[in-house]
Amino acid sequence: MEITAFDGHDHSACVQHTLATAEARCSENGLRLTEIRRKVLELLLIEHKALGAYDLLERLAAEGWSRQPPVVYRALAFLTEHGLAHKVERLNAYIACAHPDERHAPVFLICTRCDRVAEGMAHLDTALGDVAREAGFTVERAALEAVGICPACRQTEDAA
Repeated sequence: MEITAFDGHDHSACVQHTLATAEARCSENGLRLTEIRRKVLELLLIEHKALGAYDLLERLAAEGWSRQPPVVYRALAFLTEHGLAHKVERLNAYIACAHPDERHAPVFLICTRCDRVAEGMAHLDTALGDVAREAGFTVERAALEAVGICPACRQTEDAA
């Protein structure tokens, strides 16, 4: 599994691939990736940081979009419902899904120094799935959030 938020990668290609995947998924499932939904997803992809709804609203307004919070919340609801974005509960913020073409439970690695968030993925047939099966429980959605220090911030601390 590749976790790119903490590694150097071709970010432009990353953004374009995820947008193309989102458009294809929506088309295949008869969903509309409206202009505002696409723009919110693009804003989430630009940085590997989770963004709050009001952060997104400010960025949209700076580009001439509506300043109405429901516009952002409706777009985020669509994106999260269809697995194109995730809510990072600890931060009360959202991040674009790094693996939109795979069904998974997101694993968020949250850096306490720079606020970058990397997404890994866990499959529900692993330990969580085993525990749920033993309890007769069907997991519909799950996320794991881990807080720590990313490699770049650790390197900066070590150099100081």
